[in-house]
Amino acid sequence: MTTTTDTHCPYCSLQCGMRLSAPTAGSVDVLERPDFPVNRGALCGKGQNAAALLAPAARLTTPLIRDRRDRRDGRDMRDGRRGELRAASWDEALERVADGFAAIRAEHGADAVGVFGGGGLTNEKAYQLGKFARVALGTANIDYNGRFCMSSAAAANRIAFGIDRGLPFPLEDIPRTDCLILVGGNPAETMPPALRYFRELRENGGTLIVVDPRRTRTAEQADLHLQPLPGGDLALALGLLHLLIADGMVDVDFVAERTTGFEQARAAAMAHWPERVERLTGVPAAQLREAARLFGRARTGMVLTARGPEQQSKGTDTVGAWINLCLASGKAGRLHSGYGCLTGQGNGQGGREHGQKADQLPGYRSIEDPAARAHVAGVWGVDPDALPHSGRSAYELLDSLGRPGPDGVRGLLLMGSNPVVSAPRAAHIAGRLGSLDLLVVSDLVLSETAQLADVVLPSAQWAEETGTLTNLEGRVILRQRALDAPAGVRGDLWLLRELAERLGVKRGFDDDPETVFEELRRASAGGQADYAGISYARIRAEDGVFWPCPTEDHPGTPRLFLDAFATPDGRARFTPVTHRPAAEEPDAEYPLYLTTGRVLAQYQSGAQTRRVGALNAAAPGPFVELHPLLARRLQVAEGDPLTVTSRRGRAMAPARITDTIRPDTVFMPFHWPGAGRANTLTNPALDPTSKMPEFKVCAVRVEAAGRVEAAGWVETAGWVEAAAPVEAAVPVEAAARTAGDTTGRGRV
Repeated sequence: MTTTTDTHCPYCSLQCGMRLSAPTAGSVDVLERPDFPVNRGALCGKGQNAAALLAPAARLTTPLIRDRRDRRDGRDMRDGRRGELRAASWDEALERVADGFAAIRAEHGADAVGVFGGGGLTNEKAYQLGKFARVALGTANIDYNGRFCMSSAAAANRIAFGIDRGLPFPLEDIPRTDCLILVGGNPAETMPPALRYFRELRENGGTLIVVDPRRTRTAEQADLHLQPLPGGDLALALGLLHLLIADGMVDVDFVAERTTGFEQARAAAMAHWPERVERLTGVPAAQLREAARLFGRARTGMVLTARGPEQQSKGTDTVGAWINLCLASGKAGRLHSGYGCLTGQGNGQGGREHGQKADQLPGYRSIEDPAARAHVAGVWGVDPDALPHSGRSAYELLDSLGRPGPDGVRGLLLMGSNPVVSAPRAAHIAGRLGSLDLLVVSDLVLSETAQLADVVLPSAQWAEETGTLTNLEGRVILRQRALDAPAGVRGDLWLLRELAERLGVKRGFDDDPETVFEELRRASAGGQADYAGISYARIRAEDGVFWPCPTEDHPGTPRLFLDAFATPDGRARFTPVTHRPAAEEPDAEYPLYLTTGRVLAQYQSGAQTRRVGALNAAAPGPFVELHPLLARRLQVAEGDPLTVTSRRGRAMAPARITDTIRPDTVFMPFHWPGAGRANTLTNPALDPTSKMPEFKVCAVRVEAAGRVEAAGWVETAGWVEAAAPVEAAVPVEAAARTAGDTTGRGRV
């Protein structure tokens, strides 16, 4: 690099702007980019240290193959006697993959090969991966890890508003609203540069209400913190709607003119009076009344949800109940008001729009819609009847791996995901991955999932290739290549082209990202997520373009629903929902709630951040957060090893004692494998609509671990399965303070 390159952070859905520079050979500096409107130059510790993983020592730089013992048909032995991974050429690796998938298809059918994508893939990769699955492999079985993140909010959005975009307004609107309810989100740790918007809201005289079982760093900023039981968010929303109705705070004109279904939702809400909701949630009735008064009397207001209410077996209904609150109070479809979802992964929004979901075609089209099939097939140059129909959702796909019979998936291409750490009931999923005839993983690093693979393919990173992503606002942005990938590393678009050719599909899989995006524009044209008017040139010139943008002279759509909702009649729909318990509640054997989440210095499964020295120094391993009353009952002190047991397995981690959590609840972060893997415990019970697993609520038993037991666990498994860190010098806590700085001082 001879000049700086404007690009974006590789982590969360803010997609913060940054600049890259190479002052000396072999080094890359991350610089501020103050003109990008989302983060205005601020970066968290993960963003400031993002270049650390570009070092060859931190990543994969050559394909790896696990030798077969005595089979020569592309399948490995399935009795655990697998060979070691060894370095291989790209030709050998690609032939192994293509021959293996072809053999599985010939013996078991096209649907016996599956594809599992990721919410961090660029729009071009997500689009091409969906096309590869349906055209080159002919399989219905494709889904992605974003199903574990935003799917409940996406489903509720589509039911209520007819379209799914994380935020229907730009982040800049947040400080201008009068009252904001944030449900189950902790942006102070998960997306620190966004915290300034909430601080500015309060500085402008607005009110912030936070709903969370823990008093998080974000909750500490709130005017009112409601601390419900895990799984209590649905009852809480119904109780607030009850109070709006009972106290005459319904916007009757808005309800009459712009919505349908209010009477059914009203009847359901009236069964949730404050005292009943207090019993269901643990939130005092007086706090419920105060929250309802603050929100109901505000001129404008917003409700934002995150993973807390969404990662539940009733997540779609829960989000629907919070949307009902916005609709009843007239706080939707108006300036500085509305419901939004704080999308998690870097391309969690774009990743769910263009075809890597089991039921979806590009442009957020349904794969079962004949007109959608005809349109996309025309772009792809295939017969619509040749396209597969809907496949299995993410957990259902993972659970089907290696199973005998016609419903079993025998081979899997996995790109940019680490389900051995991130999937619910993770030990079971690791076993299913290990039972495959052929597991192929494309990733930046040798993740825990890649360690189980038969073929591992090293992928280029965010700074080494160009591509678009769509942030939580619906703003399509452009990451630009700043440097070359190491020798031996290839991009995923190149990989998909090479595999398609070896599977007999010689055309239709270009590896130039702008060429792929031009095709995506045509494929999305006329769909809900319409990118037809967006180009690389426009994105560069405008700091991103908001979809829908159907034509090149269209300005884009920063704010949805101001004139009408995206339903056939233009009206938003109330959803009549009622409280129901979590799929698994505490009992005598498992008397406590477990909830899970993230910490400031780590990201998702930790496959990347656990390799960065500064991030590991700030968050070196898992822990069990518990209240002092519970610690006293268990007779444990800070740092003592604890075992946490659910019906699915057992984890072990040190105690972290704090009065910021409820006494009936424990918390574990989910970034680590090994003995401290939180997702060993979590419940895969699925939401019937979104197919979201219930990560946020399950019943557990917590016990002090004996010294002999703890020593044995640490010796055999360790608190974590260590990854060799690379050095980085930006302190994470300092970066977090900088990212939340509303003055603009103290940036990188």
